[in-house]
Amino acid sequence: MSRLRTHLQSLLDRQEKALGLFITSGFPQRQATPDLLRAMDAGGADFIELGMPFSDPLAEGLPIQRSSARALAGGITMKDTLAHAAAFTASSDTPLLLMGYGNPVMRYGISNFFRDAGSSGVQGVILPDVLPDPDSPFFRAAAEHGVDTVCLVSPTTPTERLERIDELSSGFVYAVSVTGVTGSDTGDQDPILDYLRRIRSTIRRNPVLVGFGIRSAANVRAMVSAADGAIVGSALVDFVGALWDDPTLGHQDRLDAVTAFVADLKAGTKR
Repeated sequence: MSRLRTHLQSLLDRQEKALGLFITSGFPQRQATPDLLRAMDAGGADFIELGMPFSDPLAEGLPIQRSSARALAGGITMKDTLAHAAAFTASSDTPLLLMGYGNPVMRYGISNFFRDAGSSGVQGVILPDVLPDPDSPFFRAAAEHGVDTVCLVSPTTPTERLERIDELSSGFVYAVSVTGVTGSDTGDQDPILDYLRRIRSTIRRNPVLVGFGIRSAANVRAMVSAADGAIVGSALVDFVGALWDDPTLGHQDRLDAVTAFVADLKAGTKR
């Protein structure tokens, strides 16, 4: 069992669900990322997804699209992102994953990317636009360098594909809450909970964590009633962007606010 899976299982063993958080590397400023990661960790994040900025993030809504554009305009590179990952994992045991798209990974070199991700302490990678295929160079390189691959499912994923994704995923299965992009309004939560319960009857090897549209501790609490954890991205990106755009706040004030925001979300995972 991988370190990421072991960590998630330890939470479940003590009857606690996982809180995952997403922030884009280099957003809102390149130099802010290390402090932001530490602030999220201090708030109780169970794992962190560090977004790899890309100009065409097809699964993302406006908040994360804008965060990628802002990071790229600030000159962020893949090497910067890996350096942020390495600095964080050197000082924290909280798992860090990279989330992004296949094109920047291919540009960097697939084998080079997974080699450098593994040596930077990255425990998993989420690439929504890479097809789940054990013969894919992405999956082969990830396995070679000891990096978990997290696959996504959605409300329209057929049972046969659920089984395949459960077999291929090595950290957890990421359940997209709605057939939309990140930041989408989840609306009535009952159909989402029904969907999560349905897929849990098929996905047995991996924990199931749900993301997209989760914005508050109340949302987290509702979602983890039918899943092993919840992932918050767009709401945190919006919150961080507003903090950094407020000229009346000092750097530490902003970081303290992020820690408090995360702590409130984390409260939703505990009985």
